[in-house]
Amino acid sequence: MAERPPLVLASGSPRRVDLLARIGIVPDRILPSDIDETPLKDELPRLLASRLSRAKAAAVVPMAPGCLVLAADTVVGVGRRVLPKAETEAEARACLAMLSGRRHRVHTGVALAVPDGRVLTRLVESIVTFQRLTQQQIDAYIAGGEWRGKAGGYALHQSAEAFVRFLSGSHSNVVGLPLYETAQLLRGVGWLRP
Repeated sequence: MAERPPLVLASGSPRRVDLLARIGIVPDRILPSDIDETPLKDELPRLLASRLSRAKAAAVVPMAPGCLVLAADTVVGVGRRVLPKAETEAEARACLAMLSGRRHRVHTGVALAVPDGRVLTRLVESIVTFQRLTQQQIDAYIAGGEWRGKAGGYALHQSAEAFVRFLSGSHSNVVGLPLYETAQLLRGVGWLRP
């Protein structure tokens, strides 16, 4: 087998690093992308996730010549509405109030830029339903701070998992990186052995 190119993760997310480690993948470098993640007017959640993953990969490719660049973006949507990556307590409370007792979709776009110029992509969707949350549950979750910077104001891999009444699809997708699809992309370019 020819020497495989270095793998660069275009993300500063410790969750993504941990998820990759679960399947034995350790990136050679981590180069977080710095792009504007503002949704376009009327942009649907799934299209936003796909666009941002490609944009993140494209932003890092010039800094990593000859490397595979793996990028991802996770978006939580309720209907056509994109929920923010909560940066304030008020945003997190609004997200949790909207998700309480409702079904929502978690979309992750994954993009793999290959040294030959191709960009391979996948879009993964999981469906999650939260229990109806009490004010005390929301207050306790907010006090814990796990919501900071998380799409939809929650982190499934932490205590918010106790809110999940139903999940259909990839659990790792909801955490931030669909492992099956990511491994398939890396196998497809010969970086991972079948």
